[in-house]
Amino acid sequence: MSTTPHLDAHVRLDTHPHHPGAVVATLTGTARHIAQAHLSMRGFESVAADTLVMARIDREEPYWAERTAEALTAERISVEITPTLREAINEEWTWPDYPMSWCTRSEIREVSNEAQKIHDDIRHGRLIIHAHAHDGSTTKAVGTYRDGKSVVLHGENHLRTMESYFHETAAALAAFDRVHRGTVRSGPPPQTDVERQADEARSTLTTVPVEAGPALPRIETVPAYAADPADHDAVLEAFVHEHGDWAKWRT
Repeated sequence: MSTTPHLDAHVRLDTHPHHPGAVVATLTGTARHIAQAHLSMRGFESVAADTLVMARIDREEPYWAERTAEALTAERISVEITPTLREAINEEWTWPDYPMSWCTRSEIREVSNEAQKIHDDIRHGRLIIHAHAHDGSTTKAVGTYRDGKSVVLHGENHLRTMESYFHETAAALAAFDRVHRGTVRSGPPPQTDVERQADEARSTLTTVPVEAGPALPRIETVPAYAADPADHDAVLEAFVHEHGDWAKWRT
């Protein structure tokens, strides 16, 4: 009986060198683009050629990395998990002073995974946050999904949940302003430390080609009213010099 051969794709999963909570995937093989597609569907993001990073706000990267390894293996892609990451996967831990003390470990993971989905929707522009406020204990926010549904969010990081839903953005904003009158601020709330660390984990592995040429000058476009005053005499002289059928006349 013949067996289906493995794809020529190898994935090495390891902890992040600067952010131990995050997981780095390194790809090799002629079919590594297939592995990259599967990794992208499971929370990994490309940061360099053949390198992806999973950086979450719920610190559950080792757990989801192991689930990813199982899915890749089922797709006939070879996976290597380093001893350091294996140790993190086997580590038993829980959130101290978790507010939902009645939840089991798997239920806590479900709650935090929903919070991760909200975070990803905001970061990738699928959920636009219009305003935020602080109710004395945590952050609240109101936003609209690009499919039209508006939501009020409660909490931060791995505890963020959807508190209520609205069919119209105007109704959501009115309700939010009515409850948090006087403390409402426009736009999304400032990044938390956890969100900032996740962004850093993705950015610190970005590489720059060694043989890259000198950096091109940065061209900045500004509105006319904000532009610096130009040297009008020099501009006029250059124009007259380039256009012989024009001449300067003083009125």
